Amino acid sequence: DRLDQVQRELRDTPGVTVLIYDQHCAADLRRKRKRGEAPIRPMRVMINERICEGCGDCGVKSNCLSVLPVETEFGRKTQIHQSSCNTDYSCLDGDCPAFVTVVPDPQRPKRKGARGVTLGNDLVPPSLRPSVHPSTNLYSMGIGGTGVVTINQILGTAAILDGKAVRCLDQTGLSQKGGSVVSHLKILDHAAEASNKIGAADADVYLGFDVLTASDPRHLSRATPDRTVAVVSSSHLPTGIMVRNPAVEFPADSALHARIDAATRAKENLYLDAEGIAEFLFGSHLPANMIVVGAAYQRGLIPISAENIERAIGLNGTAVESNVQAFRAGRKVAADPSWIPSLDVTRAGALDNQSQPLTAEERALVDGVGATGELRRLLEIRIPDLVRYQNVRYASDYAAFVRKVLATECALGSGTPLTEAVARYLHKLMAYKDEYEVARLALEPSFDQAVTETFGPGGTLRYRLHPPVLRALGLRRKLALGPWFRVPFRILRALRGLRGTAFDPFGRDAIRKVERALIGEYRGLIEQELATLSAATRERAVRLAKLPDLIRGYEDVKRRNLERYRAAVRETLTPPPPPAEATPLEATAGAGAS
Repeated sequence: DRLDQVQRELRDTPGVTVLIYDQHCAADLRRKRKRGEAPIRPMRVMINERICEGCGDCGVKSNCLSVLPVETEFGRKTQIHQSSCNTDYSCLDGDCPAFVTVVPDPQRPKRKGARGVTLGNDLVPPSLRPSVHPSTNLYSMGIGGTGVVTINQILGTAAILDGKAVRCLDQTGLSQKGGSVVSHLKILDHAAEASNKIGAADADVYLGFDVLTASDPRHLSRATPDRTVAVVSSSHLPTGIMVRNPAVEFPADSALHARIDAATRAKENLYLDAEGIAEFLFGSHLPANMIVVGAAYQRGLIPISAENIERAIGLNGTAVESNVQAFRAGRKVAADPSWIPSLDVTRAGALDNQSQPLTAEERALVDGVGATGELRRLLEIRIPDLVRYQNVRYASDYAAFVRKVLATECALGSGTPLTEAVARYLHKLMAYKDEYEVARLALEPSFDQAVTETFGPGGTLRYRLHPPVLRALGLRRKLALGPWFRVPFRILRALRGLRGTAFDPFGRDAIRKVERALIGEYRGLIEQELATLSAATRERAVRLAKLPDLIRGYEDVKRRNLERYRAAVRETLTPPPPPAEATPLEATAGAGAS
């Protein structure tokens, strides 16, 4: 915690100074805990995604790639990837009340986890792809901490057990957890002089354990469209910058796949959500790479017997049964793509409010807007949410403004992008997360259900809160408040009618005043755009309507993002400068060039 302070002290100390930073690597500790060589830390961290603002502050504080961005109905939020979490708890330093910690009951198993699918070794054998080269070259790439090097060693061992010769090379570089890792493996029928490294356009098989890494031109240079077949995990594994900066989004799958297809035999390539399959079948992301290997084997791309691959997994000695099952699962997916959908595999989603039937008043408000399609779907979620946030009158004000925007935009025809943006972001501003709203969302049954599904029933839960009042008095760390704090939460939820009134004990806080003012400020901006709305100005109006997405976080984080929001508004409203008139000399030069 004092690293920066110590560095500054040493900088100002005359002469040579030495700083020794002695701390066990968190990723290595996680490995040791899995192997029983280090004590397991029982406390786990979870984020209530409805309270989360997706500001990225927890990613900045922890610099951890287990703090994942996730897209939800209410925008981009953050969740903890439980199976890769190092349990160093640094993410708790994020300035956010969305965190809870849970100590699971060791006597009660988790609900969420392996689905108990067991596959035999009687799968249909693959048709081996004929090789016209003296060796089969497997070029594999992924990210550190997921077992890329282990996969290469297992396949190399299996090839030797098959009586083949191998040449291999692992390039880990600075492959900390999340860093890039590359492995080369050449499988030869007979021992021969050969380089360990696979050269440019020399790969037969392109195993991508991470689609972002696989789409990197530096790796694609090893492939060629007339020779290389790619088997790639299409799972979205965010980079560090995506974790820290909510403005950075994961690239479109179509663009990444097109980049890989252009450098390989596109018609023979295979993309599969290996991490989603692994989480569904085994309750962990760790078998994902072996699923990719199994799929590549079933496509006839790996000239080694399945028996010896499974034998090599056993010789490796780590998570033998799950890795064997993962290898077979990959084979099954490649042979029968409908198998996983038949198991109803779904990725872990956000903790959005569970859909509830609309009351008569809520249905009347939705119907009164006159919306259809996607806009109606948005309103059917947001109008009831605002009723629960404050009351029916508050939701009615929201519906009336959306109706006004829709009436103006309908005159232009061709869709309702502006109204949909207003529906999303006016709701975001009106449902600002003050103490009353944090209490309401903390008590949502959907979150309690998610905690139980993740950690099992009977766990000990603590709310991790840093109240602004105590912060102002000098409290530097969050408080760990047990289940008893649900009583104050219920009281706060019941008192939400005081919000914005003279009796609101939190309403005089500067940030609360700003949050209330933003609602009117935003409506004024949209009304200003509606006054001159045309086909030519609609694009700018939509950009303005979406700008509140920049307003994320709590307290100081939110204040910084408010500055970004207002700067973006000014930039959007500033007309572009007129094109500079050409000087006579430039005009003459232009004429001569033409």
